[in-house]
Amino acid sequence: MPQSQVLTAHDVASTATTVMKKLPEVTLAFWVMKIAATTLGETAGDLFSQTLKLGYFLTTVALFLIFVVTLVVQLRAGRYNPFSYWTVILSTSMAGTTMSDFMNRDASAEYLANGATSLGRGPQGLGLGYPIGAAILISILLVVFAIWKLSGTTFRIRDIVTFRGEALFWSAILVSNTLGTSMGDFLSDSSGLGYGGGALLVATALAVLVALVKVPAVPNVLLFWLAFVLTRPLGATAGDFLTKPVAKGGLDLGTTGSSAVLLAVLLGLMAYTQVQERRSHAAHAPVPEPVARRTD
Repeated sequence: MPQSQVLTAHDVASTATTVMKKLPEVTLAFWVMKIAATTLGETAGDLFSQTLKLGYFLTTVALFLIFVVTLVVQLRAGRYNPFSYWTVILSTSMAGTTMSDFMNRDASAEYLANGATSLGRGPQGLGLGYPIGAAILISILLVVFAIWKLSGTTFRIRDIVTFRGEALFWSAILVSNTLGTSMGDFLSDSSGLGYGGGALLVATALAVLVALVKVPAVPNVLLFWLAFVLTRPLGATAGDFLTKPVAKGGLDLGTTGSSAVLLAVLLGLMAYTQVQERRSHAAHAPVPEPVARRTD
Protein backbone atom coordinates (compact mmCIF):
# COMPACT_ATOMS: atom_id res chain seq x y z
CA MET A 1 0.00 0.00 0.00
CA PRO A 2 1.40 3.50 -0.82
CA GLN A 3 2.59 5.48 2.17
CA SER A 4 0.00 8.23 1.52
CA GLN A 5 -2.82 5.74 2.18
CA VAL A 6 -1.52 4.50 5.52
CA LEU A 7 -3.42 5.84 8.58
CA THR A 8 -1.74 5.70 11.94
CA ALA A 9 -3.66 5.19 15.18
CA HIS A 10 -3.21 8.91 15.89
CA ASP A 11 -4.74 9.81 12.51
CA VAL A 12 -7.77 7.63 13.20
CA ALA A 13 -8.23 9.16 16.66
CA SER A 14 -7.95 12.67 15.27
CA THR A 15 -10.47 11.95 12.51
CA ALA A 16 -12.95 10.44 14.98
CA THR A 17 -12.61 13.45 17.25
CA THR A 18 -13.30 15.81 14.36
CA VAL A 19 -16.45 13.93 13.33
CA MET A 20 -17.77 13.64 16.88
CA LYS A 21 -17.42 17.40 17.38
CA LYS A 22 -20.27 18.12 14.94
CA LEU A 23 -22.43 18.51 18.08
CA PRO A 24 -21.48 20.22 21.36
CA GLU A 25 -20.71 18.84 24.78
CA VAL A 26 -23.67 19.07 27.15
CA THR A 27 -22.44 21.43 29.87
CA LEU A 28 -23.95 24.20 32.00
CA ALA A 29 -23.09 26.68 29.23
CA PHE A 30 -25.06 24.48 26.80
CA TRP A 31 -28.23 24.79 28.90
CA VAL A 32 -27.79 28.53 29.46
CA MET A 33 -27.52 29.05 25.71
CA LYS A 34 -30.48 26.73 25.09
CA ILE A 35 -32.71 28.79 27.39
CA ALA A 36 -31.45 32.06 25.85
CA ALA A 37 -32.08 30.75 22.33
CA THR A 38 -35.57 29.46 23.12
CA THR A 39 -36.55 32.69 24.88
CA LEU A 40 -35.32 34.66 21.87
CA GLY A 41 -37.20 32.24 19.61
CA GLU A 42 -40.42 33.12 21.47
CA THR A 43 -39.95 36.90 21.33
CA ALA A 44 -38.64 36.90 17.72
CA GLY A 45 -41.45 34.64 16.50
CA ASP A 46 -44.01 36.95 18.11
CA LEU A 47 -42.18 39.96 16.65
CA PHE A 48 -42.69 38.72 13.07
CA SER A 49 -46.15 37.22 13.44
CA GLN A 50 -47.81 39.73 15.78
CA THR A 51 -45.85 42.99 16.01
CA LEU A 52 -45.10 43.12 12.27
CA LYS A 53 -48.51 41.54 11.58
CA LEU A 54 -47.26 38.91 9.14
CA GLY A 55 -49.54 36.36 10.75
CA TYR A 56 -48.77 32.88 11.97
CA PHE A 57 -49.01 31.09 8.62
CA LEU A 58 -46.79 33.37 6.54
CA THR A 59 -44.27 33.71 9.38
CA THR A 60 -44.17 29.93 9.80
CA VAL A 61 -43.43 29.45 6.10
CA ALA A 62 -40.67 32.07 6.15
CA LEU A 63 -39.07 30.81 9.37
CA PHE A 64 -39.27 27.18 8.27
CA LEU A 65 -37.36 28.08 5.10
CA ILE A 66 -34.75 29.82 7.28
CA PHE A 67 -34.55 26.66 9.37
CA VAL A 68 -33.90 24.58 6.23
CA VAL A 69 -31.10 26.93 5.10
CA THR A 70 -29.41 26.93 8.51
CA LEU A 71 -29.79 23.15 8.76
CA VAL A 72 -28.10 22.62 5.39
CA VAL A 73 -25.17 24.77 6.55
CA GLN A 74 -24.92 22.72 9.76
CA LEU A 75 -25.14 19.36 7.99
CA ARG A 76 -22.46 20.35 5.47
CA ALA A 77 -20.06 21.54 8.17
CA GLY A 78 -17.03 19.36 8.72
CA ARG A 79 -16.84 19.92 12.48
CA TYR A 80 -18.69 21.57 15.34
CA ASN A 81 -19.15 25.32 14.91
CA PRO A 82 -21.04 27.11 17.72
CA PHE A 83 -22.45 29.77 15.40
CA SER A 84 -23.94 27.34 12.89
CA TYR A 85 -25.19 24.96 15.61
CA TRP A 86 -26.91 27.60 17.72
CA THR A 87 -28.30 29.34 14.64
CA VAL A 88 -30.18 26.13 13.86
CA ILE A 89 -31.40 25.91 17.48
CA LEU A 90 -32.62 29.51 17.22
CA SER A 91 -34.34 28.92 13.88
CA THR A 92 -36.15 25.85 15.26
CA SER A 93 -37.25 27.91 18.27
CA MET A 94 -38.63 30.73 16.10
CA ALA A 95 -40.31 28.36 13.66
CA GLY A 96 -41.63 26.26 16.54
CA THR A 97 -43.21 29.35 18.12
CA THR A 98 -45.30 30.25 15.07
CA MET A 99 -46.01 26.62 14.12
CA SER A 100 -47.46 26.08 17.59
CA ASP A 101 -49.44 29.32 17.45
CA PHE A 102 -50.85 28.49 14.03
CA MET A 103 -51.90 25.02 15.19
CA ASN A 104 -53.44 26.04 18.49
CA ARG A 105 -54.88 29.52 17.98
CA ASP A 106 -57.50 31.23 15.83
CA ALA A 107 -58.90 34.76 15.45
CA SER A 108 -61.10 34.61 18.55
CA ALA A 109 -60.95 37.50 21.00
CA GLU A 110 -58.82 35.67 23.58
CA TYR A 111 -55.83 35.67 21.20
CA LEU A 112 -56.18 39.30 20.06
CA ALA A 113 -54.81 42.38 21.78
CA ASN A 114 -55.04 46.17 21.57
CA GLY A 115 -58.26 46.19 19.58
CA ALA A 116 -56.89 43.98 16.78
CA THR A 117 -59.39 42.20 14.55
CA SER A 118 -57.09 39.51 13.17
CA LEU A 119 -53.88 37.63 13.91
CA GLY A 120 -52.16 39.04 10.83
CA ARG A 121 -52.05 38.31 7.12
CA GLY A 122 -52.95 34.95 5.67
CA PRO A 123 -54.79 32.08 7.40
CA GLN A 124 -55.64 32.96 11.00
CA GLY A 125 -54.86 29.63 12.61
CA LEU A 126 -56.34 26.16 12.94
CA GLY A 127 -57.70 26.73 16.44
CA LEU A 128 -57.02 23.18 17.62
CA GLY A 129 -56.34 24.30 21.19
CA TYR A 130 -53.33 23.50 23.36
CA PRO A 131 -54.36 19.98 24.51
CA ILE A 132 -55.06 18.68 20.98
CA GLY A 133 -52.04 20.48 19.54
CA ALA A 134 -49.79 19.03 22.24
CA ALA A 135 -51.20 15.52 21.70
CA ILE A 136 -50.44 15.75 17.97
CA LEU A 137 -46.90 17.01 18.58
CA ILE A 138 -46.21 14.35 21.21
CA SER A 139 -47.36 11.69 18.74
CA ILE A 140 -45.07 13.08 16.03
CA LEU A 141 -42.14 13.24 18.47
CA LEU A 142 -42.71 9.62 19.51
CA VAL A 143 -42.73 8.59 15.84
CA VAL A 144 -39.41 10.40 15.32
CA PHE A 145 -37.90 8.61 18.32
CA ALA A 146 -39.30 5.25 17.14
CA ILE A 147 -37.68 5.72 13.72
CA TRP A 148 -34.50 6.82 15.48
CA LYS A 149 -34.53 3.67 17.63
CA LEU A 150 -35.19 1.37 14.66
CA SER A 151 -32.36 2.98 12.70
CA GLY A 152 -29.89 1.75 15.33
CA THR A 153 -28.44 5.25 15.75
CA THR A 154 -27.32 6.30 19.23
CA PHE A 155 -29.38 8.81 21.22
CA ARG A 156 -26.27 10.26 22.86
CA ILE A 157 -25.64 13.47 20.95
CA ARG A 158 -21.89 13.49 21.60
CA ASP A 159 -21.67 10.09 19.86
CA ILE A 160 -23.71 11.01 16.76
CA VAL A 161 -21.30 10.73 13.82
CA THR A 162 -23.57 10.02 10.80
CA PHE A 163 -25.73 12.15 8.53
CA ARG A 164 -28.76 9.99 9.41
CA GLY A 165 -28.20 10.46 13.12
CA GLU A 166 -27.83 14.22 12.77
CA ALA A 167 -30.96 14.46 10.57
CA LEU A 168 -32.98 12.53 13.18
CA PHE A 169 -31.53 14.73 15.93
CA TRP A 170 -32.64 17.94 14.22
CA SER A 171 -36.07 16.50 13.41
CA ALA A 172 -36.56 15.77 17.10
CA ILE A 173 -35.30 19.27 17.98
CA LEU A 174 -37.83 20.99 15.69
CA VAL A 175 -40.78 18.97 16.99
CA SER A 176 -39.70 19.25 20.64
CA ASN A 177 -39.32 23.03 20.38
CA THR A 178 -42.80 23.29 18.83
CA LEU A 179 -44.21 21.07 21.59
CA GLY A 180 -42.43 23.11 24.24
CA THR A 181 -44.01 26.28 22.88
CA SER A 182 -47.47 24.73 23.20
CA MET A 183 -46.74 23.69 26.77
CA GLY A 184 -45.41 27.13 27.67
CA ASP A 185 -48.38 28.96 26.13
CA PHE A 186 -50.79 26.63 27.92
CA LEU A 187 -49.10 27.32 31.27
CA SER A 188 -49.07 31.07 30.63
CA ASP A 189 -52.51 31.55 29.06
CA SER A 190 -54.81 28.74 30.14
CA SER A 191 -53.54 27.15 33.35
CA GLY A 192 -54.15 30.14 35.60
CA LEU A 193 -50.52 30.14 36.76
CA GLY A 194 -49.54 33.18 34.74
CA TYR A 195 -46.12 33.83 33.24
CA GLY A 196 -44.20 33.83 36.50
CA GLY A 197 -46.04 30.81 37.91
CA GLY A 198 -45.59 28.84 34.69
CA ALA A 199 -41.87 29.60 34.60
CA LEU A 200 -41.52 28.60 38.26
CA LEU A 201 -43.31 25.29 37.64
CA VAL A 202 -41.06 24.41 34.70
CA ALA A 203 -37.94 25.47 36.62
CA THR A 204 -38.98 23.18 39.47
CA ALA A 205 -39.46 20.27 37.05
CA LEU A 206 -35.99 20.92 35.62
CA ALA A 207 -34.52 20.93 39.13
CA VAL A 208 -36.06 17.50 39.69
CA LEU A 209 -34.42 16.24 36.49
CA VAL A 210 -31.06 17.57 37.67
CA ALA A 211 -31.48 15.66 40.93
CA LEU A 212 -32.32 12.48 39.00
CA VAL A 213 -28.97 12.63 37.18
CA LYS A 214 -27.42 11.01 40.27
CA VAL A 215 -29.93 8.12 40.18
CA PRO A 216 -28.31 5.20 38.28
CA ALA A 217 -31.67 3.64 37.37
CA VAL A 218 -32.71 6.69 35.32
CA PRO A 219 -30.98 6.89 31.90
CA ASN A 220 -29.19 10.19 31.33
CA VAL A 221 -30.33 10.14 27.69
CA LEU A 222 -33.97 10.19 28.84
CA LEU A 223 -33.23 13.04 31.25
CA PHE A 224 -31.51 15.00 28.48
CA TRP A 225 -34.52 14.86 26.15
CA LEU A 226 -36.99 15.63 28.93
CA ALA A 227 -34.87 18.63 29.89
CA PHE A 228 -34.55 19.67 26.26
CA VAL A 229 -38.35 19.73 25.87
CA LEU A 230 -38.92 21.50 29.19
CA THR A 231 -36.42 24.30 28.53
CA ARG A 232 -38.65 25.36 25.64
CA PRO A 233 -41.73 26.17 27.77
CA LEU A 234 -39.36 27.88 30.20
CA GLY A 235 -38.20 30.07 27.34
CA ALA A 236 -41.79 30.58 26.14
CA THR A 237 -43.05 31.72 29.54
CA ALA A 238 -39.97 33.87 30.09
CA GLY A 239 -40.43 35.47 26.67
CA ASP A 240 -44.11 36.17 27.36
CA PHE A 241 -43.21 37.60 30.76
CA LEU A 242 -40.82 40.04 29.09
CA THR A 243 -43.14 41.13 26.26
CA LYS A 244 -46.76 40.90 27.40
CA PRO A 245 -48.65 43.89 28.90
CA VAL A 246 -48.47 44.59 32.63
CA ALA A 247 -52.24 44.03 32.85
CA LYS A 248 -51.65 40.42 31.77
CA GLY A 249 -48.78 39.89 34.21
CA GLY A 250 -45.88 40.76 31.90
CA LEU A 251 -43.22 43.47 31.93
CA ASP A 252 -44.40 45.03 28.63
CA LEU A 253 -40.85 45.44 27.30
CA GLY A 254 -42.05 44.72 23.77
CA THR A 255 -40.95 42.09 21.29
CA THR A 256 -38.46 44.36 19.51
CA GLY A 257 -36.47 45.47 22.55
CA SER A 258 -36.59 42.07 24.23
CA SER A 259 -35.46 40.31 21.04
CA ALA A 260 -32.57 42.75 20.58
CA VAL A 261 -31.30 42.24 24.14
CA LEU A 262 -31.66 38.45 23.96
CA LEU A 263 -29.90 38.37 20.57
CA ALA A 264 -26.99 40.32 22.02
CA VAL A 265 -26.76 37.89 24.94
CA LEU A 266 -26.89 34.86 22.65
CA LEU A 267 -24.29 36.28 20.25
CA GLY A 268 -22.00 36.99 23.19
CA LEU A 269 -22.35 33.41 24.44
CA MET A 270 -21.79 32.06 20.93
CA ALA A 271 -18.61 34.12 20.58
CA TYR A 272 -17.41 32.86 23.96
CA THR A 273 -18.00 29.22 23.06
CA GLN A 274 -16.33 29.78 19.67
CA VAL A 275 -13.19 31.04 21.41
CA GLN A 276 -13.28 28.12 23.85
CA GLU A 277 -13.73 25.66 20.97
CA ARG A 278 -10.72 27.07 19.12
CA ARG A 279 -8.58 26.87 22.23
CA SER A 280 -9.65 23.28 22.83
CA HIS A 281 -8.96 22.35 19.21
CA ALA A 282 -5.52 23.97 19.34
CA ALA A 283 -4.69 22.21 22.60
CA HIS A 284 -5.54 18.80 21.12
CA ALA A 285 -3.96 19.39 17.73
CA PRO A 286 -1.17 16.91 16.92
CA VAL A 287 2.37 18.21 17.37
CA PRO A 288 4.42 17.65 14.20
CA GLU A 289 7.48 15.49 14.67
CA PRO A 290 10.83 17.23 14.07
CA VAL A 291 12.46 16.53 10.72
CA ALA A 292 15.96 15.10 10.98
CA ARG A 293 18.63 17.24 9.35
CA ARG A 294 20.86 15.82 6.67
CA THR A 295 24.52 15.73 7.64
CA ASP A 296 26.00 14.87 4.25
